[in-house]
Amino acid sequence: MRGPHNILRLIRTGATLERTGAMGLIMEAFEAPPLVRATMRALAWPFQWLGYRGDETTPSAVRALTALGPAYIKFGQILSTRPDLVGEELAAQLRVLQDKLPPFSVETAKAAIAAELGRPVDAMFDEFSPPVAAASIAQVHKARLRETGETVAVKVLRPGIERAFRRDIDAFYFAARMVELLAPGARRLRPTDVIAHFEGVVTGELDLRLEAASASEFGANTRGDEGFRLPSVHWHLSSRRVMTMEWWGWRCSLNG
Repeated sequence: MRGPHNILRLIRTGATLERTGAMGLIMEAFEAPPLVRATMRALAWPFQWLGYRGDETTPSAVRALTALGPAYIKFGQILSTRPDLVGEELAAQLRVLQDKLPPFSVETAKAAIAAELGRPVDAMFDEFSPPVAAASIAQVHKARLRETGETVAVKVLRPGIERAFRRDIDAFYFAARMVELLAPGARRLRPTDVIAHFEGVVTGELDLRLEAASASEFGANTRGDEGFRLPSVHWHLSSRRVMTMEWWGWRCSLNG
């Protein structure tokens, strides 16, 4: 629900941006009017203690977004491709926002896969490795199929990721509408449209069936092309939150 209940989340966001030193950089990137800059910093400064400290070895914008969690990391990744919106300096900082979240445990991954596919992991795989890569939405494990001995990549969504993204996207919409109301000059940036685009991108990535279907369709369309092959998807071991594919193609499947 997009309403005032998002204010606390936005206060923590502002406090984190101020505490990490990212507030001024972001205001500058979006060419916020002086009154808006002063107002935002004045509102955030008293609440710095609510903000996350983040990793002090990273640039300020990266530090803030990483501390705030998956939705903010993903949003930063998307903005890194739009220097026309955020400027070259901020876009360059945001380009390093790759694989910034720590992996969740192999036990948690196995429990999620078993719940999603309806079978214990040991019944499907002879071997199942610790995570080999972790990003803001999912992580990948190396496994060996019990039935054939084939080495595969198993991609699984982070636990609770859908709810976390929904919460933050609602707060983003609330913030965008406040910006449009309080800073009419910022309307040229169409903040609500930016959030709507972000929501569409994330919604697609949170359903691994869409990724698997796209990979399978592209593979079918290029099957006759000499020297070109895409990894196949094991549909019987895939679902909305889990995707199993040939191991050699796993790097193509890990979205921010």
